[in-house]
Amino acid sequence: MTGTIAVIMIFSIPILGIITDHFQKQSKLKQKMIEDQLELEKLKHENFVIETQKMRLELEQMKLQDLKEKTQVL
Repeated sequence: MTGTIAVIMIFSIPILGIITDHFQKQSKLKQKMIEDQLELEKLKHENFVIETQKMRLELEQMKLQDLKEKTQVL
């Protein structure tokens, strides 16, 4: 009986170490994935801001061109 308990104790320590290591690696991968997603969202936002600014400038340019054409007609 004590021999069985000793064997269980001997083998349970490395198994627990393997399981703990697995959970730590899994947590690190999740953290890396979240960091990558955050970076992607930052890039998406930056792209959105740039596109919005570009569209605003194009709209202003169109307005100026339209105004210029109207003044030439008159």
